[in-house]
Amino acid sequence: MDVTEITLAGDTPGLEWRLPVLRFTGTVADAPKVYIQAALHSNELPGTALIHFLCARLREAEAAGAVLGDITIVPQANPIGAAQAHFGEMQGRFDLASRTNFNRDFPLVPLSERDGLLKDFDQQTAVNRLKRTLLHMALGAELVLDLHCDDESVQYAYIDEAFWPEAADLANALSMEAVFLSDGESTAFEEAVGYAFKRQGGEKQASVPGRLAATVELRGRRDVYPESATKDADGLFNFLVARGVIATPQGGPLLPAQAFSGPAVPLDNIEMVRAMEPGTVLFHRDIGDTIEAGDLLATLVTRPGFADGSIEVRAAQPGLIATRTSDRFVRRGDDLMKIACRERTRADRAPGTLED
Repeated sequence: MDVTEITLAGDTPGLEWRLPVLRFTGTVADAPKVYIQAALHSNELPGTALIHFLCARLREAEAAGAVLGDITIVPQANPIGAAQAHFGEMQGRFDLASRTNFNRDFPLVPLSERDGLLKDFDQQTAVNRLKRTLLHMALGAELVLDLHCDDESVQYAYIDEAFWPEAADLANALSMEAVFLSDGESTAFEEAVGYAFKRQGGEKQASVPGRLAATVELRGRRDVYPESATKDADGLFNFLVARGVIATPQGGPLLPAQAFSGPAVPLDNIEMVRAMEPGTVLFHRDIGDTIEAGDLLATLVTRPGFADGSIEVRAAQPGLIATRTSDRFVRRGDDLMKIACRERTRADRAPGTLED
């Protein structure tokens, strides 16, 4: 394993950021190249834990000469966000200077213009230099995984329709309970990679065999345990074996033969359940539950102690509860749940991400 450190100068005197990068060099020139990063939202740490255990397996594979394709790993992709603490809590999702989500505003460039990301580099802010650095590294690979997590959540992923259903092997390897088929219309990291991959020959392609860009949501923010991290690392290792990045280990675990059986639905089928009034949340259903139209999802206690002081939140359509908020007090309009529905939930959703 080769370790390098990228230094990014800060935007004020005397400040700089260090970005460790781990690399495993493959032995087969035409084997798929892989890029994996975690904690782009710095307070989302299940992916960092996964990488810790994955690298242990990769070092063993490297010692055995079994790493066929180059693997680049960034375990903590956002040192800027990791340093942002407000009243004792890390603020790793939004850049406090610009109020922009760290996983938005990545440059959209065709693959042929990859090196242009580093043009006039010193004139960019530290956050933009970080984003361009990460994207430049990712576009040197064929398989790109951005490891995130949700609030309270099942295991799921955002995958562009251009990579589906080929990417069902990833969903199966990581025991995902759902896949959200994204439309490729945002500036998130995974979709910026997909934008380049779909335009590798100039014209936009509807399907890109052999390539993959995915955002993997590794359950919830508090799901950081050695058992789940090891299980996820083993699943990702098996995925790399199946894709020809790592040679099949003798006597080692192999990718399960069964196909992905969970729902794979477009973003138009995701029901965003929001609080219609502020109040205390009493959930009646949990993540992973399959629900029917009319089922009671939550009660909002809006006026504690009053006979008319609560509101019921019911399901508009049948589906799978994929996420819910960990907050137990919400403001009007706050997200309560994401439900993967069998049918389209609305016709007026703007292309792009589901939330900020």
